[in-house]
Amino acid sequence: MNIHSKEDVNVVQHIQKAAVIGSGVMGSGIAAHLANVGIPSILLDVVPENAENRNVLSESAIQKLFKQKPAPLVSKQNAALITAGNLEDDLKQLAEADWIIEVVLENLDVKKTVFEAVDSYRKPGSIISSNTSGISVEAMKEGRSDDFKKHFLGTHFFNPPRYLKLLELIPTSHTLPEVVDYMKMFGEDVLGKGVVLAKDTPNFIANRIGTYGLLNTMHIMNEMKLSPGEVDSITGPLIGRPKSATFRTLDVVGLDTFIHVAKNVYDQVDGEEKAVFDVPDVLLQMRDNGWIGAKAGQGFFKKDGQTILELDPNSMDYIERKKMKADSIKVAKQQKGSAKWKTLAYANDEAGQFIWKMLAPMLLYSAGLTGKIADNIVSIDRAMKWGFGWNEGPFEIWDHLGVREALQKMESEGRVIPGWVKDMPGHFYQDGHYYDPATKSYKPIDQQAKVIDLKQLKKEGKVIKQNSGASLIDIGDGVALLEFTSPNNAIGMDIIHMINDAVEEVEKKYKGLVIGNQGKNFCVGANLAMILMAAGDEDIWEIDMVVKGFQQAMMKIKYSTKPVVAAPFAMVLGGGTEVCLPAAHIQASMETYMGLVETGVGLIPGGGGNKELYIRHLEQMPTGVTVDLQAVANNVFETIAMAKVSTSALEARENNYLYRADGISINSDHLLYDAKQTAICLYEKGYTAPIRKKVPVTGETGYAMLLLGAQSMHASGFISDHDLTIAKKLAWVIAGGNVPFGSEVDEQYLLDLEREAFLQLVTMPKTQQRMQHMLVKGKPLRN
Repeated sequence: MNIHSKEDVNVVQHIQKAAVIGSGVMGSGIAAHLANVGIPSILLDVVPENAENRNVLSESAIQKLFKQKPAPLVSKQNAALITAGNLEDDLKQLAEADWIIEVVLENLDVKKTVFEAVDSYRKPGSIISSNTSGISVEAMKEGRSDDFKKHFLGTHFFNPPRYLKLLELIPTSHTLPEVVDYMKMFGEDVLGKGVVLAKDTPNFIANRIGTYGLLNTMHIMNEMKLSPGEVDSITGPLIGRPKSATFRTLDVVGLDTFIHVAKNVYDQVDGEEKAVFDVPDVLLQMRDNGWIGAKAGQGFFKKDGQTILELDPNSMDYIERKKMKADSIKVAKQQKGSAKWKTLAYANDEAGQFIWKMLAPMLLYSAGLTGKIADNIVSIDRAMKWGFGWNEGPFEIWDHLGVREALQKMESEGRVIPGWVKDMPGHFYQDGHYYDPATKSYKPIDQQAKVIDLKQLKKEGKVIKQNSGASLIDIGDGVALLEFTSPNNAIGMDIIHMINDAVEEVEKKYKGLVIGNQGKNFCVGANLAMILMAAGDEDIWEIDMVVKGFQQAMMKIKYSTKPVVAAPFAMVLGGGTEVCLPAAHIQASMETYMGLVETGVGLIPGGGGNKELYIRHLEQMPTGVTVDLQAVANNVFETIAMAKVSTSALEARENNYLYRADGISINSDHLLYDAKQTAICLYEKGYTAPIRKKVPVTGETGYAMLLLGAQSMHASGFISDHDLTIAKKLAWVIAGGNVPFGSEVDEQYLLDLEREAFLQLVTMPKTQQRMQHMLVKGKPLRN
């Protein structure tokens, strides 16, 4: 990278407005993600010949955002931040943009033509980038002005931009270091991405290795005479990869797109590598047949009614999907980490042979590209985790296998091993350091200041206290963190005890408490198996004790003398939501799916969730305005009865699960840091516990109104008999029971009503059937 003098530097101080050129799925998806983080953009595309509406392409792209699944927008209201335009009438608006992103056809000449126009209209200092997935970024800048070249780079988003974490930055030889630094910061802090710096090589980092791995897997499948279903049954969650595994991933991506990406590398490499990137005939035949995956309704898999069929690559017929069965699979499912990887990779059965044949070339290929596609192994590992959803990158997997053990097996098979790997003295990662082949030394892994690593804090002895379901950890600066550690973070008595202990400890010695963790989900609710077991034994006393204990713990959170900040993310269901609602502040991840879903298992919330959601609705009403208590009760009743779950933190705010003052972290890696800073801020502002207030309720009149709505739904066949029974209990609790309209009751009264209704429902056979079905099938039963 060139070194520039200070007077050359003219970089935007903050990206406040953007322009996206190209309104296809990727371009509109990027515009949507910009809108998600509050940045307005103009979406430009060509004017179709003889078009009456000159903005027809960009306008239709914006409309499609409302229908796409998964949804590109975190809130439909955000679409207002995207303005439609075209490349003939609106180029002058590029002068208003701080960042101009090109997302047009993957053709160098087309891109250069676009950039020629951009160079004529952009303002000095604005950043320009290409979202190319593999075309040389260096070649795109030819013929452009000096200021353009200094502010130009590749910004490779992965599709869909809202959900996939990876953002690859590809600087050119002219890109200002300040531009690279700014875009890395902007990508992490504003866009919420995991950013890696990639070199300007074919397909950059993730697509280069990922495409190689997918093609190599196909070759091995053919060699071992396996089927797509058998391969997918062992290349998904079993090895820490998404459920879409290998061939379902190809169907989702689209075979047409995948073939294009593979050909891009094929055209630019030689020798054995070129042979791997030579697309198999079966893929070309599938493309020619139009069987390009999910968007065509069929690819490697096709749905026939409720049955999933797989393609037989030999006959090109669809047959019943198969799964691989092997002893190593059974054993590995019970293991974690190194033990699991070694079981799978070194087993002598069919699964072990396949996994090894798939892994060994990919590991060696990644090692051979180190220094060529990225500066270090950390960038490669992060790119594969963030771009392809792997739990571990190639070098982390290699460490699990045992570096020397894997090398011996590779050498015995005559595989070519990069010299630097042979010379490496230990593992790829050791004590927070990674091995750098260029200097033949271990270097510290760069850690963002806004990332709190709970595993590392535990290693450092920061655990204050712990039990079988939770830990209390000192996360520094006078703040403690309560982490749930039970299976699926399900709430049982162990977590309830630790909540009480945590609040007491924090009130004595700390500034505040954060409730959060770094698991797959924040919390998916109470320990349903424990409740069902006690209900089956007719041990209602035990259930009553647990529910009462949970309610008391939630009140302890609410009335703590030190601020409690909940940090929810991903699935936050039932009891998980009830833990958040009484907190002094909620700092949610953007991707937070929050809801009180107990009706799905035949119950109503039992830990104070009905009361707290009702109070939140009341407190969101403008001051000085007469509150329509019935309207509030109706809204809360509908939200809980229908088990509504937000599809984002913004929607959770629209559903009143979050106050407007509650925070939203765009980058999930920054969530605990943001929550910690909030706890400190609240403490330093002189936080005091809220004053206990009575709650106005609708009483008998309101109950009758709620019941009328439920009975109407039942009469129309929309809900079942048992749904109506649940609705009656819920309506009674939300209305505040047998009191006059407008009565003011205390919180304990509402908690008692809630607990009584919960206990009545849990004894009912149909509720127990629903609970059993959820535990076994993982989805609600409408009996």
